[in-house]
Amino acid sequence: MEIKQDRSSNITFSLHDTRIKSIIYRDNKLILKADKIFKYTDAGEKIYSGEIVFGDSDLDECSVLIFDKVVYEGRFAGNAISMREYMEKYRNTEFEIITEGYYGYNTTYTGWIWENGKEPVSGIMHIWNSGDMVYRIEHIEK
Repeated sequence: MEIKQDRSSNITFSLHDTRIKSIIYRDNKLILKADKIFKYTDAGEKIYSGEIVFGDSDLDECSVLIFDKVVYEGRFAGNAISMREYMEKYRNTEFEIITEGYYGYNTTYTGWIWENGKEPVSGIMHIWNSGDMVYRIEHIEK
């Protein structure tokens, strides 16, 4: 099932606590494979697995900030890298979304970057796309 995000109304789904298992760029679409996608209904919370697809994505306008550690006095240590570089260098990690923001054609996910055997680090993912944002729902977890 595919559900298109309506950028001018309430968000149907929540990605809080979702882990992005992999990221693919194909046919001008950025595809985030998610372990769970939440939907809140009058009957309660439903949990799906699936993908978030950003149509007409421009990888040159997408980036990821990776924080090594927070330093007091308002400074931080880390890297700002392109989405393409993130997809290559960090393919064996998971990005856990803590907060999400949707602003016109920009989507921002803030959360944790997990790598096996290491402590998680903070990250911010910036996605730019001019096409539809679509949730591809695979199945419901009970």
